[in-house]
Amino acid sequence: MKKIIIIIGAWLACSLAQAANLSGVPRIVDGDTLVIGTAKIRLEGIDAPETDQICLNAQGLRWACGIDARDKLAAHIRARDIRCSASGVDAYHRTLATCYLGGEDLNAWMVREGWALAYVRHSSAYRQIENDARTQRRGLWQGAFIAPWDWRHRNNKTEILGAFSVPVTTQALLLGPSATAGAPSPACTIKGNIGRNGERIYHLQNQRFYARISMNVHDGRRWFCSEEEAQTAGWRRALR
Repeated sequence: MKKIIIIIGAWLACSLAQAANLSGVPRIVDGDTLVIGTAKIRLEGIDAPETDQICLNAQGLRWACGIDARDKLAAHIRARDIRCSASGVDAYHRTLATCYLGGEDLNAWMVREGWALAYVRHSSAYRQIENDARTQRRGLWQGAFIAPWDWRHRNNKTEILGAFSVPVTTQALLLGPSATAGAPSPACTIKGNIGRNGERIYHLQNQRFYARISMNVHDGRRWFCSEEEAQTAGWRRALR
């Protein structure tokens, strides 16, 4: 019996050690969530904008900042191996972790570049780094935005963060529908727009004018689930 207990104890210790240290090339879900193998990982101590979140850029234009935050993280990693040191599990069964690209703390990098905020209700580890990003107006701080935790429960009293000089209509712009509002499903978010000359052009979420296109399907605009579907229907991809 004692031998069995020792073997089980050794197995548990090994399993915990493996769970506490994950490594590999990640798939980026959003600015603070990634997947390595079958493990979904939440970058601990930070909060990035949701993929459907809208911000204003330095010119006061609506901007799909959540998509940009996700893509900036993916571009920085560039399909290279990372390692993640786990510290627990959140309410959604995601592994909470600090992840590293070589010796660089990726959680800190997202906050430093202004693509995520320090999630101070859970950790103050990145508070000073956030202050620097705010001062330098990097990433989200260049214009105006709603903190991700407020975006998820936003209303007309939600605080607006960002640069000092923003349009008086900022709150109305940011509290409007998300960029993908009205899409038939989360997998069908390509916007088919009708140009002034009747030209059919489709826009992907990471393209410049995606968030500015209002989808009134009654005037010929439509949603697509893939680029192949859009092209087959006679639409061309937007140039930017």
